[in-house]
Amino acid sequence: MKKKVRSPGSATIINAIATGFGSAFGIGLDIQCEAKTTNGSISCFNDVGADNTLMELCAKKVYSHYNIDEADFGIELKTKSSLPMASGLSSSSASSNAIVKVVSSMISEEFDLTPLDDLEVINMAIDASLEAGVTITGSFDDATASYFGGVVVTDNKNREFIINEKMDEYPILVYMPNFHSKSGDSDPERMKLLAPLVETAFGFAKDKNYLKALNLNGLIYSATLGFNSSIAIDALEAGAMASGLSGTGSSFVAIVSEESIDEVKDSWSKYEGKVIPTKVDNVGCKLM
Repeated sequence: MKKKVRSPGSATIINAIATGFGSAFGIGLDIQCEAKTTNGSISCFNDVGADNTLMELCAKKVYSHYNIDEADFGIELKTKSSLPMASGLSSSSASSNAIVKVVSSMISEEFDLTPLDDLEVINMAIDASLEAGVTITGSFDDATASYFGGVVVTDNKNREFIINEKMDEYPILVYMPNFHSKSGDSDPERMKLLAPLVETAFGFAKDKNYLKALNLNGLIYSATLGFNSSIAIDALEAGAMASGLSGTGSSFVAIVSEESIDEVKDSWSKYEGKVIPTKVDNVGCKLM
């Protein structure tokens, strides 16, 4: 048996670390996970040289849920990514969603069991990410934006939706500098100092003023984490509708119009790194 799942990354509107409330939207960069049955073990491989701990934890949690022994049903998992790792674009959420979903689909079909529903997949993936230490808040906002696509506004502490809807399919530009920033390595206490300002930005997100929320959040977290806010401001000056730091960095995103794509690209050309074009994703995590 073979199955394949595609799971998109997401970009930040509101980083949830300061307040526990967040917002994110799906983007077209993704992780694809191919699974096939093997003899009696779980084996994990990825194309970016990352540690396989998260992949293994996700698979083992699904096996435990169904009370299936690896010796009775082996799976080989291989991921292929167009999503930069450790960049603030929810690569961990995309990977964990994809693996939990594909392993659940394989086991439920093989043993005639009920597949995990959407929120069961998401919660199991979040639990694995917390256990692996790749997230601080559990990233319910990132995980659900990746899984459902579109835009979400969430209560991360209680893993509840405030808003979950489709988003206009704007072109997106991602500026990716020549270094990475792992979410699990960030200092949450420093970020919580600016909680009152983040609450103001979150108010814009709750009112569905996503562009203004993204701009303000990006400036707040850039200042807190020591990133160069001129990257976002240059994009805005060049015609972007919104721009800011995604997650805890190191990438910046810009929501642009077709007419402003080249100008925003040019504004970022003076910075070391690369610019990746994509768009809003409203499809989410799906079997291929």
